[in-house]
Amino acid sequence: MILIADSGSTKADWWLAEGGRAVRRAATQGINPYHQGEEEISSIVLGELVPQMGGCEPQGVHFYGSGCREEVAPVVESALRRAFPGAEAIEARGDLLGAARAVCGRSEGVACILGTGSNSCLYDGEAIVANTPPLGYILGDEGSGAVLGREFVNALFKGRLPEALCREFMAESGLTMADVIRRVYREPLANRFLASLSPFVHSHLSCPELRSMVIGSFRSFLRNNVACYRRPDLPLGIVGSVGYHYSAELAEAAMAEGMSLGQVVSSPMEGLLRFHCGEA
Repeated sequence: MILIADSGSTKADWWLAEGGRAVRRAATQGINPYHQGEEEISSIVLGELVPQMGGCEPQGVHFYGSGCREEVAPVVESALRRAFPGAEAIEARGDLLGAARAVCGRSEGVACILGTGSNSCLYDGEAIVANTPPLGYILGDEGSGAVLGREFVNALFKGRLPEALCREFMAESGLTMADVIRRVYREPLANRFLASLSPFVHSHLSCPELRSMVIGSFRSFLRNNVACYRRPDLPLGIVGSVGYHYSAELAEAAMAEGMSLGQVVSSPMEGLLRFHCGEA
């Protein structure tokens, strides 16, 4: 029996698996060792996760999370060891390796994360061998939900989208230009706010200008982050809600850049289950 986790900063999903299938699923608040210490992480695991495990003791624990860099991974592993002292193996790795294992398995490939933020890597079937730094939504993160939101409000308020669309957005959201500026420049978590505008963008892709903007953002992501791996022969494996919901536009962008899509999934959990159960 193994326990697999996929964690963002807000929410973590946990699957207890046996015989190649999930036998129990749980959710806790997110774990990010870049912002949380061992005591806080241990409190989350012991207080929120363990009560949902029904007394089951996993033999292996595989944790993947944002902010789980090599230098802070031992903090997560130590907290997990407190909760599951009988586990034979415990590993904590970054979400990018989790994405690569989920969509590439044990084969060579290019793996990308397209969610609130974006990231990518070249994966040799065992490890990440190249990674273009995403730089965050201000300096980079092309193709992410945050950047799609940023580009949308920029185009909207600078008159590059139809006036009727602007009126519809303001009526539906209740936001004015002043509200948007305040949310971005004066309140925390501006990236999440901008990403929250993505559903409106997605539901209005019939607008040619908006669809062109979205495809352009994905092409920018591929040119600035993926082309440098110089492996157009490898299909792109995509993990994340933005990649999943905009898969048609992403496929068009990839074709325009001489690339092709492989697996596109909203969550890495099914792929990680296959990987750790020897089916990848």
